[in-house]
Amino acid sequence: MPKHPIQLSDHFTCSRLIRFVLPCIGTMLFTSIYGIVDGLCVSNFVGKTAFAAVNLIMPLPMLIGSIGFMLGTGGSAIVGITLGEGDGKKADELFSLFLSSALAAGIVFSAVGLVIIEPVAELLGAKGEMLDYALRYGRILLVSLPTFILQNMFQSFFVTAEKPHLGFAFTVGAGCTNMVLDVVLVGVLRWGVEGAAVATFLSQIVGGLLPVFYFLDRNNTSRLHLSRTKFHGRVLRNACINGSSELMTNLSMSLVNILYNYQLLRFAGEDGVAAYGVIMYAAFLFVAVFVGYAVGSAPIVSYHYGARNHREVHNLYSMSFRLIGVVAVVMTIGSMFLIPHVARIFVGYDAGLLTLTTHAFRLYALSFLIMGFNVYASSFFTALGDGVTSALISFLRTLLFQVAAVFALPALMGMDGIWLAVTAAELAALGVSVYMFVTKDRKFHYRHV
Repeated sequence: MPKHPIQLSDHFTCSRLIRFVLPCIGTMLFTSIYGIVDGLCVSNFVGKTAFAAVNLIMPLPMLIGSIGFMLGTGGSAIVGITLGEGDGKKADELFSLFLSSALAAGIVFSAVGLVIIEPVAELLGAKGEMLDYALRYGRILLVSLPTFILQNMFQSFFVTAEKPHLGFAFTVGAGCTNMVLDVVLVGVLRWGVEGAAVATFLSQIVGGLLPVFYFLDRNNTSRLHLSRTKFHGRVLRNACINGSSELMTNLSMSLVNILYNYQLLRFAGEDGVAAYGVIMYAAFLFVAVFVGYAVGSAPIVSYHYGARNHREVHNLYSMSFRLIGVVAVVMTIGSMFLIPHVARIFVGYDAGLLTLTTHAFRLYALSFLIMGFNVYASSFFTALGDGVTSALISFLRTLLFQVAAVFALPALMGMDGIWLAVTAAELAALGVSVYMFVTKDRKFHYRHV
């Protein structure tokens, strides 16, 4: 007998919750995997200078692309609450507004990015051959920004539409496109960094543009459809404020990556930047589990909060902490065993770089014990419509604490301080998250029913 399709309005047991969020976790994991293939092809077929250049310029398109996460998480929370209140027509109208806004922002920022990319690359320390690689790769990714922003936005809205499996299918399609084209364009045709960028661009068309046609179909079976809309400045502003934590997270990650690269160029030169690139690719796999869970569970929280079902919000809150705790321990232990093998795939051709990368990641991986709780805290408050609290946690966790740590710890511990900076920042942020969970319960009633 087939299982009943899971709906946002259901009561969630642990197994039902895991079944619902798994496609979203799979989406994030698969996105990370095809990003890793990008790096593998550049590192092994073009060389470590090109690999370092790609990692140096990558924060710029990632930073601008985070607009999609902001409108996706902030907008889907508003749409989810609207669905919980029983107004499907208004939910469609707001969904259409957010998509139109994301597309417009992508076009504008794509043009701006193309103007500023060269001075930005030089400011980051790119010179000579590294600068040339960075510009050739980055310009193509900036052209693809509109589809990249849409792809990021749809990750949240497929869950709100009760179609997480379809969202995963689009991600698999985009990932397969990217991986196959990486091998063909970079490995076989030897197009270099341009080949990797073109592969990414075409994959973003699959993940960002094709879903538009699905939601335009009035006969699709999802909870959401694209329809005529009108400008709602206040709603759009609220979505931006509510999703500002996710924007802050991605902005901060990009800025912090720039600072890490700056410090590593000072302490270890090009090898330090390359090692950090490997760590980031590998860490994406582990972080993707936490982010996928947070993104997948947030629309459920939004729906039940909108329906004033505080008992179910409490249920989701309690289960989430237990699940995250178990996964954090398993992933941290697993990463300690896996990292030498992962590092060898990327930089096995350079013994010194391999040793540096393996040592660095084992220090960095300690952050996985704490990170999941902070990621969930930020997402949880976004789902409740409290974007200010969510943004504060994200700002402190991903920017203020990390910037302080990445400059202070190396002065005390040398280069090991750079690798431990993220763990120190997560530990400080955990204190803030716990404080917010305790004090905000008086307003949202998720700890006691």
